[in-house]
Amino acid sequence: MAIKQITVFLENRAGRLLEITQLLADNKIDLRALNIAETTDYGLLRIIADDTEKALTVLKENGAIATTTDVLAVAVPNVSGGLNTLLQVLAKANVDVSYMYSIFGHADENAYMILQLAEADEVAALLQKNGITVATAEKLGIN
Repeated sequence: MAIKQITVFLENRAGRLLEITQLLADNKIDLRALNIAETTDYGLLRIIADDTEKALTVLKENGAIATTTDVLAVAVPNVSGGLNTLLQVLAKANVDVSYMYSIFGHADENAYMILQLAEADEVAALLQKNGITVATAEKLGIN
């Protein structure tokens, strides 16, 4: 059930994110989610793209340092407390979430959260057992 996230190491300088997004746009690669974390010296750009392999190839061919990581995309009801329900299930099972961010909007009644954690397949099964939907790549329009 895991989907692939691309992590790109970015220099902390003005315009670097624009260069990456322009490169992806020029190659007709659509972003489904984006997150940036920074340190003093560099940033980590995490993206979910509609075509992971194409995005990774384009980035690397243009000198970017990029890797892929398995993550889960989890449906969260778009109501007050929707995220809290997910976090309760994870806490009760003592699951540590390395990081989390939201995916761009969808037409259904749910929001989607991207979770990076160890044991993705086991956590996916736990969530489904508790009535929480783990989205497939196809559901999110990812090749």
